[in-house]
Amino acid sequence: MSTRIVAAQEARDLWLSGRAPTLLFAFSLLVSAITYFTAIDQTLNFLEHKEAVNYTLQIAVGVGVLVTLVVSADGISGERERGTLECLLLTPVPRRSIVLGKLIAALSVWFGAFVVTVPYIWVLGNGISLVTGALVLALAVGSVLAAGLAAVGLLISAVSGSNKASLAISLFLMLALFAPTQLPGGLPRGWFFDVLTRANPIASGLHYVGLVLVSGHAWTRELGYLVSPVVVLVVATAVLTGWSPRLVRLFPGVRTA
Repeated sequence: MSTRIVAAQEARDLWLSGRAPTLLFAFSLLVSAITYFTAIDQTLNFLEHKEAVNYTLQIAVGVGVLVTLVVSADGISGERERGTLECLLLTPVPRRSIVLGKLIAALSVWFGAFVVTVPYIWVLGNGISLVTGALVLALAVGSVLAAGLAAVGLLISAVSGSNKASLAISLFLMLALFAPTQLPGGLPRGWFFDVLTRANPIASGLHYVGLVLVSGHAWTRELGYLVSPVVVLVVATAVLTGWSPRLVRLFPGVRTA
């Protein structure tokens, strides 16, 4: 019950303050531009329908997860600097409920980004049968990635000395994970680079999406690529909830005693 109350309050703050709508507006502009140029490539026969859908979907999922990470990175350090964390800590709410509520609220931004993405994918995929499956796949994989990275963002936010440091570290982490997916042709082939791809939760998750959408693999064929996203989600959430009394405090850092 307390988790639901915190989540509802945090979500209201995100959406009514204008932070979430502003981020999603910027997100929609980016997806609009990507869709436009992808549609031009389709018209010139540079891309097939399924490749256009896959490319746009991967960008949308990656940036949607980035937006979620940014929101969560502000969750604790931002409240410290705004002076609102003390009021929250004075309420009779367990620290675990606080971090879970903030995690759920951050995920509301991811689901908002997904809703924004749907019409663009529908337009690009007009005339092919994989649109519904592509959207379901993106929702499933993207939700795992968003939840895992949101938990990581909250951990960074809890231990960072300032909100700027939290946002900077989170953005650097996300760009470091996302950049390899945008290399021309992806990472070079070979067992070493395959290991790197599988170890990178963003790269492995998006690679799995591409295998299903473009290569036509069954959903169950390459599940090994989803191991690192699931591991990040489980480990980060476990640390976040298990150490919540030490993490959610007025001063940054982890209390050891």
